[in-house]
Amino acid sequence: MTSRLAALSLSLLALQGCATAAPTPAPDRAIRTVAPGRLDVTTEAGRGTVAVYVSRDWDQPQPDVTRAIVLFHGLRGRDSFIGLGSELAAGEAGAGSIVIAPQFLTEEDAKVHGLPDGVLRWRFSAASAGAPAVGPAAISSFEVLDAILARLTERARFPRLTRVVVAGHSAGAQLVQRYAVVGRGPRLVGPGTSVRYVVASPSSYLYLSEDRPARAGGFQPFDRTRCEGFNRWKYGLEGAPRYVGPLRDLERAYAEREVIYLLATADDDPNDASMDQRCEAEAQGPDRFARGRAYMRYLSARHPAGLNHHLWEVPGVAHSTRQVFTSPCGLAALLDRTPCETR
Repeated sequence: MTSRLAALSLSLLALQGCATAAPTPAPDRAIRTVAPGRLDVTTEAGRGTVAVYVSRDWDQPQPDVTRAIVLFHGLRGRDSFIGLGSELAAGEAGAGSIVIAPQFLTEEDAKVHGLPDGVLRWRFSAASAGAPAVGPAAISSFEVLDAILARLTERARFPRLTRVVVAGHSAGAQLVQRYAVVGRGPRLVGPGTSVRYVVASPSSYLYLSEDRPARAGGFQPFDRTRCEGFNRWKYGLEGAPRYVGPLRDLERAYAEREVIYLLATADDDPNDASMDQRCEAEAQGPDRFARGRAYMRYLSARHPAGLNHHLWEVPGVAHSTRQVFTSPCGLAALLDRTPCETR
């Protein structure tokens, strides 16, 4: 553990030298460090660049890379994911891996750090639902993930890549879970490369029907008069964004995709100020731990013949990105190690 912390400290010092540092103390919500890398994203809506940490030079061929780990930050972890990605690349992920951690910046971030107009920026927290950027082009956060996957599956750069793990914690997990339902990942990576989605302690999930956990147990259609928007995007499929195509077969495809839900057992505070406490989220359960367990029961009940999803619990941990992903269960999910012991 001591050597791991030492490696992390060195990695952070190195990153501070190449990343953009705030010239003055940043406001409460402005990010402290902007990732040094840039990824160009071009869609029908236009073009922009995303700030991204990458553990290797992915502009050059990486013939030894067989695994890619794509990490998505939460609202609290927009800085820390650079350090976590660096730590994983230097230690646990080992040789043969590349770690990518994009940042969804805001207008305030761009102002504080003097970023050029071409850098994409989102309204605070909107990226977790796949929302389009507010500038310079209306590019969805889902399309950013599409661009990352497309880059990784260029065989000239990554001829031996066979495994992609897309993982997020908190708000990042909301993005990953919704992308696992509606995203274009399997089509982008093509045959020979598998994708695993790791969804760690989000505040809410995308439900696929009007059923929600019933007070007496089980599930039943939710009373809309209690919360009119309970089934609207991002909590349900009503009013889904432009990115989402035909809804037919979405659920079947999602059930077949490899998804691991990582739930921290102590992430059970119903009054946590950082947790979504809107009525749409409350309809899914009282806290993050309860909502995750309920969602797994919901999917299992809808797919009794087969569900390629697993729920792993991280004992004794609260809402901590680092503790979740560096736990035995977290590393097993990211690195395909022996499945963690869980209830």
